[in-house]
Amino acid sequence: MMGLSHCLLLFFIFFFKGCNTGTSHELSYCHDEESFALLQFKQSFTINASASGLEGAYPKVLSWKQAQGGNNISCCTWDGVECDEHTGHVIGLDLRSSCLYGSIHSNSSLFSLVHLRGLNLADNHFNYSQIPTSIRNFPRLTHLDLSASVFSGQVPSEVSQLVKLSLLDLSFNTDPSSGVGLLTLDGSNLRSLVQNLTNLQHLRLRFINISSPIPDSMANLSFLTTLDFHQCHLFGDFPVRIFQLQNLQNLYLRDNQDLIGYLPEFNKSSPLITLDVHGTRFSGNLALSIRKLGSLKQLDVAACNFSAGLVPSSLGNLRELTYLDISANPFGGPVPDSFANLTKLSVFRISSSLLTGPIPSWLGNFSELKYLDFNYNSLSGSIPTSFSNLTNLQILYLQSNNLSGIVEFQTFQNLQNLKQLVLSSNSLEFFSESTAVNASTVPQFTHLKLTSCNLREFPYFLSYQKHLQYLLLNRNKIHGQVPKWMWNMSTESLVHLDISYNFLSGQLPVFFPWVNQLHLGLSSNMFHGPLPIPASSTLVYEAHTNKFTGKLSPVICNMSSLRALELDNNNLSGMIPQCFGNFSDPLTLLLLRNNSFHGTLPQTYTNKSNLRILDVSQNQLQGQLPRSLANCLMLETLVLSNNYFNDVFPFWMATLPELKLLAMRHNAFQGLIGKGENNQRFPKLRVFDISHNNFTGKFVAEYVFSKYAMRSVNQSTYISVVINYDSGNDWLGHEAYDSTINITIKGVDRYYPRIQEAFAVIDISSNKFEGKIDESIGSLKGLWSLNFSNNLLSGRIPSSFGNLTNLEVLDLSNNKLWGEIPKQLAQLTFLAQFNVSHNNLTGPIPRGPQLNTFSINSYKGNPGLCGDPLPKRCQSSNAPPELPPSNTEENDSGSEFEWAFVLAGCGSGFVVGVVLADLAITRRREFFLEIVGTLIRLMERITSRKGFGR
Repeated sequence: MMGLSHCLLLFFIFFFKGCNTGTSHELSYCHDEESFALLQFKQSFTINASASGLEGAYPKVLSWKQAQGGNNISCCTWDGVECDEHTGHVIGLDLRSSCLYGSIHSNSSLFSLVHLRGLNLADNHFNYSQIPTSIRNFPRLTHLDLSASVFSGQVPSEVSQLVKLSLLDLSFNTDPSSGVGLLTLDGSNLRSLVQNLTNLQHLRLRFINISSPIPDSMANLSFLTTLDFHQCHLFGDFPVRIFQLQNLQNLYLRDNQDLIGYLPEFNKSSPLITLDVHGTRFSGNLALSIRKLGSLKQLDVAACNFSAGLVPSSLGNLRELTYLDISANPFGGPVPDSFANLTKLSVFRISSSLLTGPIPSWLGNFSELKYLDFNYNSLSGSIPTSFSNLTNLQILYLQSNNLSGIVEFQTFQNLQNLKQLVLSSNSLEFFSESTAVNASTVPQFTHLKLTSCNLREFPYFLSYQKHLQYLLLNRNKIHGQVPKWMWNMSTESLVHLDISYNFLSGQLPVFFPWVNQLHLGLSSNMFHGPLPIPASSTLVYEAHTNKFTGKLSPVICNMSSLRALELDNNNLSGMIPQCFGNFSDPLTLLLLRNNSFHGTLPQTYTNKSNLRILDVSQNQLQGQLPRSLANCLMLETLVLSNNYFNDVFPFWMATLPELKLLAMRHNAFQGLIGKGENNQRFPKLRVFDISHNNFTGKFVAEYVFSKYAMRSVNQSTYISVVINYDSGNDWLGHEAYDSTINITIKGVDRYYPRIQEAFAVIDISSNKFEGKIDESIGSLKGLWSLNFSNNLLSGRIPSSFGNLTNLEVLDLSNNKLWGEIPKQLAQLTFLAQFNVSHNNLTGPIPRGPQLNTFSINSYKGNPGLCGDPLPKRCQSSNAPPELPPSNTEENDSGSEFEWAFVLAGCGSGFVVGVVLADLAITRRREFFLEIVGTLIRLMERITSRKGFGR
């Protein structure tokens, strides 16, 4: 026993001595050159909190300090630094989310740490640096994570020299402002990478522009567990053998629209946990099998009962799947019953496909399901009552199907985790009975879309919502006034409220809602100061002929987070609340069109405004436009049409740098459109509609449009705004909203729900503009539609209009134009609408691929016109040059002496001219000078009529 105790004592002595020695060694030992290299690396960056976006980010390098006073401070104790316990060399550097900002180059001291095995620089901001080629200095590296750190340029081929890598993550290197990927990887480098890095277990290249096929050798990476090619611009056939990799658990191929492939027959031994082929061109295996029979001359499948577009039923064998997204592929038919085996699914998405049949009731058995998305299919039948069993469900999307029946809110009341519910655009009737609502059990939604759900009233359960961000109740049958409790719902969180296209009436409520009722008679009391209103009372007021200094705020002004408000296409009345100008700096979209609002626009807009779309058209608004609108520097679309505004042309809006659409039609705007102050012009204006007003004088395009405003562009994008939502995930993080407009073509209003950036329109019709048409309009080569009809314009049609090669609509009708239609208009091959009727035009209609296709109505009211399609034939003649009609403004009658002198000179020739000149010079010098001046003025008139000069 004594011997055993002695041995145990010696063991513990040596054990603790060894531990203490190891600890002392780790704390004290650090290679000076490595410590110095780390400090140099630290000094090459600044600390910026915005450089890292993940939760928990902090500057780890602040703990890196040089030894002072002779005390050794080991770099191995620094935050994010890992050392080898035997050699003291730095083998790991984890600086993810360290708020580092600055550039990194190949000569950085970082690359002297040649013993590194792990390097993590994720979630920093390296200022668009290229990944340095000196990365090859780390031959021992097994983990390299450079994700989400604003690297750009070509991924260097030197990465493929890191043959020990098991993890390579270069994903999410995107532009912080646009979200566009910054890195590229050419096909040869991808092949080298795949051939050399045979130890890879995790390969993440999300948002890298690869633009090549996936090499077949990728299927040889037998250790691969995660492969992420999300949005890499891949094309060609996806190697099907990759699905059969024995260790592959996570496969992301999302949003590679030109990537072709098929889903094989999966077996139950597959380890797949995540499968995401959203937005590719995958199909069932039958389609590819047929495609490979290229040499087969005839294939008889008439007797077979199958469809190549069916959802592959063998996916039901992947019983370990927790994430399945096969959306936006040509899969159709019913959801296979074999999918009932996928009970471990947390995310299940088959949206934007061709699904038919009912929603399977067995989905109610998926107890782990958090996210179910069947949006944009052709599913029919009702919503299964078994959905009430999905107690973990957070997101349910069933929008745009053929679902029918009554949906009772009781179905969802037990789903306490449900945050996002989207049932829009079906044939459902959403029913919510107030007496059945238990406030303590109502789910707290963040996103609720019940568009076109046959609602007849506001669901009462909304009054219990405190965290809604996104509420759409548009295109329903809701009548009457908006209840006050609606405006007090989720006041601090609501980002988007859409109750448009209903049958709402009444005024927006003026006072904050109070529960109890208090009647105050305050008439004719000369009351001063704020109203002493109890905190628990509703105000029924009689307060005329008083003077209040307190702020009587509309309830809606309390919504401090609102970014989009859509109240359009109702019958709301009263005045627009003044706070709409500045009550919510985040407000981006404000749609009030087609109501019965009266009064003026809000008068105060601050320079903090983020307003980008403002549409108040089709109301009863009047007065002048508030000059403070010039503070809305983000404004892109302003629609004021069909009101009673009475003001001069708003040249002060030319200071708005982003304004692309300005519609002021059908108002009482008046006066001249002259030069703006400091020659200010609209820099980005694409759609300009001031028709049906009282503008006068000459319209000069150069006064309004900058040199580049109406240029020809090839963009297929739309004039729209994107609103980001502060959602806790990226499933519904943003929404795009298009600008809309009505444009008059052939006297008929056409509604455009979307407007491309390339769309360029000028409509000044139905005003009192006069004088010649501005020749400089021919330089606005991006024009799509030009409407100058119903004015007092005179002179000739400018031949420069032939330069408007994108023009599809040209309406010059009902003016006083004269002369011939320029032959250059025959060059307008896209012209689809053309109208020059009711002018004083003469001569032949130019022959061309478009001008001869229009009906007689395009040319009627011009007795002097001839040629197809008119019945009047043209006769060839050598008639003298045409003079303008006598009733035009250019036909100023000169003195009889001037015309007699000209006719004499024309009739008698040069001799008579010499005689008259000699007579004038020898007998009366001043008489001769008067004649010369008259001739010069006459020649100027003639040349201007013929279009030779301006």
